[in-house]
Amino acid sequence: MAELMSLMKALADKTRYSIVELLLQHNYCVGALARHLDLSESAVSQHLKILRTAGIVKGEKRGYFTHYTVDRDLLRHAAEELTALSRLEKRETPCSKSEKNRKTCCQKEVEENV
Repeated sequence: MAELMSLMKALADKTRYSIVELLLQHNYCVGALARHLDLSESAVSQHLKILRTAGIVKGEKRGYFTHYTVDRDLLRHAAEELTALSRLEKRETPCSKSEKNRKTCCQKEVEENV
């Protein structure tokens, strides 16, 4: 779960999401990413640092340059976790059974399950 949260936080930024989209199509170095995104190399490097920390991208040194790739298995695993989350069934509670019955609340049930 912590891995999923880290991944989602990293991908929540539009620029980082765009970097991942580009890297899924081709392995790029910082300079190429900067040109594609019209950003400075230092800005791209900062975004890549966050993506590396989250485990989304990995760098491979090729001579002077480092080319980046996306860990597709990590993305697939995150997609599976989100799919599982979307399949959770809604449980019936006194609150959900009747909105007219305002004297009953599921707050006590929530506190008991925690």
